[in-house]
Amino acid sequence: MNTNVSFLGGGSFGTALGIMLAKKGLCVRIWDRNEQVIDDINNKRENIKYLPKITVPYNVAACNELTKCVLDSEFIVLSVPSHAIRNLCKQIKEHVNKNQIIVSIAKGIEEESLKRISEVIEEELPDNPVVVLSGPSHAEEVALDIPTAVVAASKDLNSAQKVQDLFLTNKFRVYTNEDIVGVEIGGAVKNIIALAAGISDGIGYGDNTKAALMTRGMSEIIRIGTELGGKSETFAGLTGIGDLIVTCTSMHSRNRRAGILIGKGTTVEDAITQIGMVVEGIKACRAFHALKEKLNISMPITDILYQVLFEGKDPKYGVYELMTREKKDEIYNIK
Repeated sequence: MNTNVSFLGGGSFGTALGIMLAKKGLCVRIWDRNEQVIDDINNKRENIKYLPKITVPYNVAACNELTKCVLDSEFIVLSVPSHAIRNLCKQIKEHVNKNQIIVSIAKGIEEESLKRISEVIEEELPDNPVVVLSGPSHAEEVALDIPTAVVAASKDLNSAQKVQDLFLTNKFRVYTNEDIVGVEIGGAVKNIIALAAGISDGIGYGDNTKAALMTRGMSEIIRIGTELGGKSETFAGLTGIGDLIVTCTSMHSRNRRAGILIGKGTTVEDAITQIGMVVEGIKACRAFHALKEKLNISMPITDILYQVLFEGKDPKYGVYELMTREKKDEIYNIK
């Protein structure tokens, strides 16, 4: 295959996907601002900062020239954190053509506008088809060819199918879904619940507590997701319950690891420093707290986590408040 694929952002997941495509024989380019990341990939054949001890094939090339990286690529994968998406799209706007498919692997919403990432991309690159690739897929496992299943979601099913074909291997199964709203909301809100689950672990609570958090957290995902136009069945799939399970239970999860540190008494700032990478759930919590207030949607776990992260609430007292809320029927207000 001679397909050219560009990854804008040399983080762990983008690098893992690039390695996977390179193994299929594709020509892969990775752009990053960090000169050390570029040098390590090109000369040491390893992304030491974000994906150590994994060999990068020789048909992966890294560079710091954005224009050069997107030139002639059939697929452009935006592999930077959600808060950097708009600015990146502005930078490449004059250098892309309408035939290039934009693939987003970021999970979150834009804090300032409260818009989904695909909406941000569409505003900045209105002529390009946009596909969201999401699901329970830790970079560390994808890079090791551990069987994984994800979803390619788009308003344009043809573009979603092209991305499906691009990434599909015998170890990486890709489904399509036209419910881009549900896929994006599931992938974003699960990071909030994973932070809460990590805090529970850090406090020393057990499996019962985590099961309760995950289950009631899924209620919050469904509630806001359907309000925004997502389909309830999407949240029973890979980018709903599947992504929630892997993010709340795995030590590969930055959100869970950050939560564990916070639950043990580490400050939010120090937890982020110790993780060493973006903890999307922290920004997502602030954004979705604002969005649920705007939409008047009940999201009690998100409320309490917001107070823990940004208002100094004691996590144990937050759990107490959740446990002593007004009694309800289990399916109350779930659409």
